Amino acid sequence: MHYNRRRFLSKLGETTGSIALGASLAPNILQACNTPNQSPLGVALVGLGYYSTDLLAPALQQTKHCRLTGIVTGSPWKIPIWQEKYGIKDRNVYNYQNMHKVANNPEIDILYIVLPNSMHRDYSVIAAEAGKHVWCEKPMALNVKECQDIIDACNKNKVQLTIGYRMQHEPNTQTIIQYATEKPYGKILNINAEAGYYNSSTDHWKLRKEMGGGAMYDMGVYPLNAARYVTGEEPIAVTASHSTDRPGIYTEVDETTRFTLEFPSGATADCLTTFGGSMNALHVDCKSGWYELKPFQSYSGIKGRTSEGKQLDARIPNQQAKQMDDDALAIINKANPIVPGEEGLLDIKVVEAIFRSAQTGERVII
Repeated sequence: MHYNRRRFLSKLGETTGSIALGASLAPNILQACNTPNQSPLGVALVGLGYYSTDLLAPALQQTKHCRLTGIVTGSPWKIPIWQEKYGIKDRNVYNYQNMHKVANNPEIDILYIVLPNSMHRDYSVIAAEAGKHVWCEKPMALNVKECQDIIDACNKNKVQLTIGYRMQHEPNTQTIIQYATEKPYGKILNINAEAGYYNSSTDHWKLRKEMGGGAMYDMGVYPLNAARYVTGEEPIAVTASHSTDRPGIYTEVDETTRFTLEFPSGATADCLTTFGGSMNALHVDCKSGWYELKPFQSYSGIKGRTSEGKQLDARIPNQQAKQMDDDALAIINKANPIVPGEEGLLDIKVVEAIFRSAQTGERVII
């Protein structure tokens, strides 16, 4: 079910509220332990589109440390459907004009922002100012300043912020992340990462520039984030280009983006993302071998292999459930989340450089 976001936005009021500034960095390591005596944390989903409806809400039925207790929606017709299916109380139902009143609701501990990209900053800040922990879907926001605004609001209000990079919670991906430190196949030389699907829509918010549409924001952060966690480094330069096979549809945003990242160690990453075809692979060439995940960013079935024949085929019942349980435990144990806000900001810093390179046709120093 893909709801037309122009009609969706027409139901929203004007977002108000100030955004505070000032931030501190948090390590990207979760030190979580099992706390069986802790009641599950209450989660309210902000935005009831496809991802919330088909993936997050069902996954919350499988979590141990959090549960679905509330919703925020601009579509009144969805409310009785969700209440009947999940037993959500009247007092835990909000819209975009009164979402700030969640501050007075002890049954909601976390607001999970699952909105069009252009709305992530405003509603993450509202959530933080209501004193609720913030889970924000990827990409974190449209630019570095918006990312910093979210981080600052969460720091000011002493709530935890984490970004919905579910792959960093997935066990085979975590093995790849460990390889960045262990270097079992020697120095990393080159990464190839591709993420895309065929988007047949001709009237969707992902085609609108002002709403943060385009392949790079939607799917491009997968190969970008992968290149960063595969190397354990931050890129120092990028060369990028945009293209489209459907210029009559992709008039505002990128259908396809190619970008090559350069890292301090000398490693490079050749990345491709598109709305024009299916692609889902991550391959890493090293001095003494290689390893890969194929698929590397699907909702299930992540698997891979190495040059010496090792199979990377660990399985978990549900990616989103594990992600949300990991993030809930970080809150419960007052530990650092696996994917803090700074991780989202670092990706968007590179995304900005990718767009500059694609516009100028030149290599851009990051």
